[in-house]
Amino acid sequence: MPEEEFDASGVFDDAYLYFFADRLEEHSDADVDLIWDLLEFEPGMRVLDLACGHGRIANRLAQRGCRVTGLDTTPVFLERARADADARGVSVEFVHGDMRDLPWPGRFDRIVNWLSAFGFFDDSDNRKVLVQAAAALAPGGRFVIETVNYPRLVQDRVTSVVTERERDLVVDRHQLDPLTGRNHINRVVVRDGHTRRVRFFNRLVTFPELRDWLGAAGFPAVDGYGEDGRPLTVEHRRMIAVAH
Repeated sequence: MPEEEFDASGVFDDAYLYFFADRLEEHSDADVDLIWDLLEFEPGMRVLDLACGHGRIANRLAQRGCRVTGLDTTPVFLERARADADARGVSVEFVHGDMRDLPWPGRFDRIVNWLSAFGFFDDSDNRKVLVQAAAALAPGGRFVIETVNYPRLVQDRVTSVVTERERDLVVDRHQLDPLTGRNHINRVVVRDGHTRRVRFFNRLVTFPELRDWLGAAGFPAVDGYGEDGRPLTVEHRRMIAVAH
């Protein structure tokens, strides 16, 4: 039986922007502050926002003087990102592409992968993403991955999440598979009186597992933090891995 594939076009679309973009914008400045501090950014650095979405991180880094490239597989996200860059008066190179195949050997000083934008493939391809990131970094570069803190998710036993906007809503029902480490989500989108269903997954990793994968990809040192920038504990909801 073939392994399930991630339905990117079914998950990342105009409805995603409608329900989630404004909510994400509310803490985007704080996210960039944290990224800037943890990775010791400096103006002028060459940065890749890997799976950049609608550009909320990339465009803010560009405003701080970085030379930014954003890569994503979703055209509607890239359109929104370019429009936002124009509105902010910044220049960002937004590229439609696949994170498993990066055409920039040794180009970047920093690579950012934020908000659970890792774990969409089988484990072989997930690890390939890390190898590609290592190859795209210049010597001394750093790579950050921000995702769910697996132990906290298991502790909370989250089974459903409801997101509402006016009379529309998204209902996500979660089911964690301990045999594969995948969190399977059954999503129901109710918008303008129409209902749509989509099923997708995210490969969750513990910090030791991700640290080992990053080590094998070429990163000899990996530090772990929570969403407050302090060393990672089971109480943190989010996990941030900074690979050197």
